[in-house]
Amino acid sequence: MTDVKLGILLWSQAASWPEMLDAAKRVDRLGYDHLWTWDHLYAIFGDPYQQIFEGWSLLAAWARETERTRLGLLVGANTFRNPGVVAKTAATLDHLSDGRAILGIGGAWMEPEHRAHGIDFGTGFGQRLDWLDESVAAMRQMLDGKSVTSAAGGRYAFDDLRHAPAPVQPHLPIMIGGSGEKKTLRTVARYADMWNAMGTTDLMAHKIDVLREHCAAVGRDISEIEFTLGIKATIRDTEEEAVRVWKAAMEHNRTPMANVENDNTFWNGTPQQLADRLRPYVEMGFRTVISEQPAPYDVETLERLIGEVIPLVEAG
Repeated sequence: MTDVKLGILLWSQAASWPEMLDAAKRVDRLGYDHLWTWDHLYAIFGDPYQQIFEGWSLLAAWARETERTRLGLLVGANTFRNPGVVAKTAATLDHLSDGRAILGIGGAWMEPEHRAHGIDFGTGFGQRLDWLDESVAAMRQMLDGKSVTSAAGGRYAFDDLRHAPAPVQPHLPIMIGGSGEKKTLRTVARYADMWNAMGTTDLMAHKIDVLREHCAAVGRDISEIEFTLGIKATIRDTEEEAVRVWKAAMEHNRTPMANVENDNTFWNGTPQQLADRLRPYVEMGFRTVISEQPAPYDVETLERLIGEVIPLVEAG
């Protein structure tokens, strides 16, 4: 079995800064490959008005408090910021972290936070994905040291835009989150170094087929794109105990069970159960796994996911 990379996303809601900092340092010490957080202005589980921190600011702070783990948003809301500012922010983070930044980006989906902040949400998801495609194309050029001038009629109006300093990394990776078949996966095929998706094995197999078609259409080798699978793990000696811990976390996040009980991205169980569930995804190409962890951040899960589950997967 091929080696599996592993990342942790710390939910940025319902936690204090000291809790988030402690968890980030632990993730780094344990040897995780990636450390992520959301890009939201309102909480997305349960009460939207509970406390939540801004994503890029968290990454900048974590950059100086960690040593090894890569850092990124899963994923940035393209609607929130001008792409030139995002590219500049990602390059700055790369310098703060000595070359560990990943630029995560997506079309954005949460209308209430846009409406409350007066941020243009567009006419619909299709338009936001058109904006995303235009944005990522420009950011790739900026990060690669090229000048960008927008074509007439687009969302953006760049005029001989160029940036310095360049990122520390010769090729700062772009992660695109989402699995929309007509537009998002086409943008992934064109520009992404990493792709994040979640769902059942049947659904993911289908999405890979669609992505392969888009890659063929644009002349891209699909093997150039790192597939990353999103899950939300809670690990204990029994499934019943894992479920109990998960339910307590949802209560802490003011999230009714009715909102999440049918969400198949929450994986609660023993190390062997999670390894058995994960193995088919790894075999189909998802060799990077990113587990979202709600506050209060569960130390036992963080330790056992990397210490027990992944070795079981890799052992076949």
